[in-house]
Amino acid sequence: MLKKFLISLGLVGVVAAGGAFYGYQKMISLAEHPLTTREDQFFILEKGTSAQKLAKQLEEQGIITHSDVELLPYLIRIKPEFSQFKAGVYSLNGLHSVQDLLKHLNSGKEVQLNVKLIEGKTFKTFREQLEKASYLEHTLKGKSEAEIAQLLGINSDKLEGWIAPETYNYVPYSTDLELLKRAYQKQQKTLEQAWQNRAENLPLKSPYEMLILASIVEKETGVANERPQVASVFINRLKNGWKLQTDPTVIYGMGDKYDGNIRKKDLLEPTPYNTYVIDGLPPTPIAMPSEAAIKAVSQPDSTAYFYFVADGSGGHKFSQTLNEHNQAVKNWIKIERERKQAKQEEKK
Repeated sequence: MLKKFLISLGLVGVVAAGGAFYGYQKMISLAEHPLTTREDQFFILEKGTSAQKLAKQLEEQGIITHSDVELLPYLIRIKPEFSQFKAGVYSLNGLHSVQDLLKHLNSGKEVQLNVKLIEGKTFKTFREQLEKASYLEHTLKGKSEAEIAQLLGINSDKLEGWIAPETYNYVPYSTDLELLKRAYQKQQKTLEQAWQNRAENLPLKSPYEMLILASIVEKETGVANERPQVASVFINRLKNGWKLQTDPTVIYGMGDKYDGNIRKKDLLEPTPYNTYVIDGLPPTPIAMPSEAAIKAVSQPDSTAYFYFVADGSGGHKFSQTLNEHNQAVKNWIKIERERKQAKQEEKK
């Protein structure tokens, strides 16, 4: 009798061991199970998610099958390298198996998208770029510029100049306000450093005036290495009490009335931004200046230039006297006339 009992007990042990081995093999094979994902699909993993909740969430989003849900927590338990998954937003592109997915969630490598904010553009344009950015939460829709400035902690109704132009990375479902805060903080830091390291005897009373002039330099500069020279022209004019007489300020003051051309009447039209009419700087920046433009204003070249005009190659011809400048303008007009004639002949 005892012998039969021991035989039966042995058989139970064998069956149990066999069952355990079978279960283990199923969990191991689960690692190779294919995923069901869509192109450009993201997966959001919240902080504190348990293995059971992770499995359920993956099933709800159709990434794994129902039969895999119960086994997944056990797979994570017996594979410690899969158990340190980190909160974040993950792209599922290029992931083929459950094992691929778990490794990715343990890597902490969140998906990074980006939006490019280009120097010399206005806040209006920046806002349009943010509104087009994919997977960015748009929380500022309907808010005025003054309201957004208040949310950023800026004591102004205008945001012009305060947003640093750059390519910004962001994770899906972050907000436009979060991105703008980063961009504002970057510009604020750049401006503070430039003000602290500014050249002596600049005719600028505050960091904000430096920001205003940097925006003008940004708009007037087509060749990057000319920024310190362009800045020197405006610095020289301010020191001597001359009007800045720069077209981009006229254009900014015209607003939606600008149709691509500046006429003589536009140069004579009084606006707070028309530097052919007003003395000194306009009341606010006219665009978003780059770090290079801000540094150029803080450390301009030491020159005797008071004028510049396009030279036909993307850069400028700088002049000390009005006579030199007038001759440079004549040369530019000649170059433009010849270029137009050449285009007309090409069309024939």
